[in-house]
Amino acid sequence: MPSANSLTVLAYAAGLIATLVLAAWLTPARWWRRPNLRAAGILAAGTWGLGALLLSLLPASGPVMAAAAPPSPSHAGVSYTVFDDLNLRADKGIGAPRIAVAPAGTVVTTTGLRDGDWWQVSANIDGRQVRGWSSSLWLRRAEEARR
Repeated sequence: MPSANSLTVLAYAAGLIATLVLAAWLTPARWWRRPNLRAAGILAAGTWGLGALLLSLLPASGPVMAAAAPPSPSHAGVSYTVFDDLNLRADKGIGAPRIAVAPAGTVVTTTGLRDGDWWQVSANIDGRQVRGWSSSLWLRRAEEARR
């Protein structure tokens, strides 16, 4: 299996090739007769844009990506209040399937598993206990929400 770094290089190399093909097909030939800033700008922007698009299409989980951090006792069992409707997902990342929506005001509790800004939480939603991943950016400590 290729490493994350080699996948990044491959994605941007494919972005460069796609940019060259698209530029040759979509722009006038006179633009490319001699090197200029316009050509360099098109190649740089196209390579960056298409490379980033290809990277975003890669699966968020798998053997190439880092595993979630082991449970941390200092983060397990901490309660947070959802300040806007919160999507609970089956895995980390916005591409993971949504398994439930915690309405604003719901109290969620961390399990201790985290990967960057993505935390695994559990919540009581519509009378059932749901465990899923959410972005920590949408959470406030329970005591902060009461202020």
